[in-house]
Amino acid sequence: MRKIIASTYATLDGYIDNPHEWTFQYSDERSQQYAFTMTLKADSLLLGRVTYEGMAQAWPSMGGNPYADHVNSIAKYVVANGPVDTAGWGPATVIGGDDLGAEVTQLKERDGGDILIWGTGRLTDALAAAGLLDEYRVWIYPVIKGNGEPLFRPESATALELVDCTTFDNGVVVVTYRPVS
Repeated sequence: MRKIIASTYATLDGYIDNPHEWTFQYSDERSQQYAFTMTLKADSLLLGRVTYEGMAQAWPSMGGNPYADHVNSIAKYVVANGPVDTAGWGPATVIGGDDLGAEVTQLKERDGGDILIWGTGRLTDALAAAGLLDEYRVWIYPVIKGNGEPLFRPESATALELVDCTTFDNGVVVVTYRPVS
C-alpha cells in the first residue's frame, strides 16, 4: 500500500506561512538532495484547494531541472468542495471533500509511489483522523517568527512516534513522525 506523507516547512516556534521569506537562505546541496529523493519516490501530490491554487501559479513556469520537471509531471489530486480550475497545472483530478475518505483509500490501494502532501491543514487533520496519513515530515528551520499560521491546530491532536531525524549543516532538522493508531 502506498504511503501518504505530509511534508511541511516550519519555523522553530511552529509557524508555516510565507516559507519563501525564511527558507531559501538555508538551502544547501544536502537538504536539496533529501527533498529531491523524497519527491522522486512520490508519483502523486495530494493538495487542498488553496495550496493547489497557490502552487499552480508558480510551478508550471518552473522547469528545465529534474526536480521541477518531476513535480510538474506527476498526478495532482485536489481536495475541494467546489469547482477548481485545473487546466493550468495538470494532470489534476478534483476529489470532493465529502468523498475524501473513500477516494483517498482507493488512491492508497493503487500501485505506485508515495503520495506527497505539501503543508498541513484541514486536509492532513482529516486524513489523520481517518487513519489514512502515514507520516509527518516536518522541516524545522532555525527561525523564530513570533506569529503566523500555526503548524497544527486543536483538530490535529494525536499521539505520534518518532521514525527518523535528519540534521543538516545549515541548521535545518527534518523530523519524521508516524501517527500512533
